[in-house]
Amino acid sequence: MSLLLGLWDVSVWTLIAWTVLSCHLTLLSVTVYLHRAQAHRAVDLHPALAHVFRFWLWLATGMITKEWVSVHRKHHARCEGPEDPHSPQIHGIGKVLLEGAELYREAAADRAVMETYGHGTPNDWLERNVYTRSGGVMGVALLAIVEFALFGLAGIAVFAVQMLCIPVLAAGVINGLGHYWGYRNFETADAATNLTPLAAIVCGEELHNNHHAYPSSARFSLRRWELDLGWLYIRLFAALGLATVRRVAPRPAFDASKTAMDIDTVKAIISSRLHVMESYARGVVRPVHRLELKEAAAKTERHTLRRAARDLVKVDARLDAAGRHRVAAALAHSDALQTVYDFQGRLQAIWHKAGASQDALLQSLEDWCREAEATGIARLEEFASRLQGYVLKPFPG
Repeated sequence: MSLLLGLWDVSVWTLIAWTVLSCHLTLLSVTVYLHRAQAHRAVDLHPALAHVFRFWLWLATGMITKEWVSVHRKHHARCEGPEDPHSPQIHGIGKVLLEGAELYREAAADRAVMETYGHGTPNDWLERNVYTRSGGVMGVALLAIVEFALFGLAGIAVFAVQMLCIPVLAAGVINGLGHYWGYRNFETADAATNLTPLAAIVCGEELHNNHHAYPSSARFSLRRWELDLGWLYIRLFAALGLATVRRVAPRPAFDASKTAMDIDTVKAIISSRLHVMESYARGVVRPVHRLELKEAAAKTERHTLRRAARDLVKVDARLDAAGRHRVAAALAHSDALQTVYDFQGRLQAIWHKAGASQDALLQSLEDWCREAEATGIARLEEFASRLQGYVLKPFPG
């Protein structure tokens, strides 16, 4: 009977606390170690801290660093395409939500994926002879034995919750809902969304659109009202000398004293181009659309304009045939909307010029601003004038 009760007689609340704490540590290990440090090299971790995370993931999930990193890098490289390992746009939201872990394992079993995307991951003696030797089974088996010994049958229930943590919250919710439902700060070429501005349950991974906008950033929160719990931990680790932040998303600002573009302006605009396009959508396209909607006389015209509201700010890669039809119908009703939409496309095309020099980009941006200021559309003129003062804020240490 004592074996079924375990060696440690603890209360239900203690068991709940340990379950929550252990799951939190698992999610923290995934976002800080696997995701931001290993997959994207956005932060360097002290070897001791990195190994704590690596050991815990082996124990609590059986995940192998090289496999997770490889699958995730392929996801970014082939996002929303037929080769994306876990896109709900390809596999369907139900499949990713309910079988996300199976999709991950299928991708991880492909040796070509490991060879192509697994570079730079740990390959020391422990990794080869302990962590990967049994395909990750040995760690979780050890955890199950320890928790059964300590807590008895209650330990098996705790273990079951721990094993569901990653398949449900990461493989299912983030890979599934994070590409299907939520709000978007940036019109990226994929369907990534932010699930909630208070990203605490999955330690910041909920801010998935922000991450896809700036994948190499150690910080996922990009708005003042957004909270990235993983970033708070990274800042704490940095203060303790256990982490060094390598990259964060650019922080654009405006220098009112600048009256002409220069190479520094070009660098600021190109590096924060998604901020630029978000600002253009918010400050030009949407106000002009609202004005045209207000002035539309016919009910059918207002209906056409309303239907195209979201499509007008999407990048071409995110527009399907129906979306393109809605945009074309709306633009046919408004010369002003047609103009700002055309300038939006021209601005996007500037930073897609392959091999263009900084001088050529500067000339293209200057031409864009000069022509935009001559359109007679107040919102577009204001944006072009403001664009000339773009600068980047330095990261505060």
